[in-house]
Amino acid sequence: MKTTAGELRHKISFQTRAILDDGFGNPISGEWEEQFTVYAKVQAKLGGEAVTAARLQGQQPINITVRQSSQTVLIKENWRAVDAREGTEYAIRSIIDPDDGGAWLELLCQSGVAS
Repeated sequence: MKTTAGELRHKISFQTRAILDDGFGNPISGEWEEQFTVYAKVQAKLGGEAVTAARLQGQQPINITVRQSSQTVLIKENWRAVDAREGTEYAIRSIIDPDDGGAWLELLCQSGVAS
């Protein structure tokens, strides 16, 4: 099914970690820094639960669809997506171009896990 502009109802911010110097010339990860915010289509997939340290942890996979642009093509799997309205954080698991050179990018993301 094709995505239309009218389906882009969610504001999603994309963030990456700042790279800092530890004082000895070694790069270390810093705080999350917002890169840009775009409108996106968000579709929930079937959720699940994982057992972590003998506790159930709810996980919600979603598909986020964004327009391809000079900004969105920079997104990598080590970034995270944040719902700008609700504050929900999503780890980005994979990024695909469903039309192979088309106008959209689809990101498989997951909440409830470390980014």
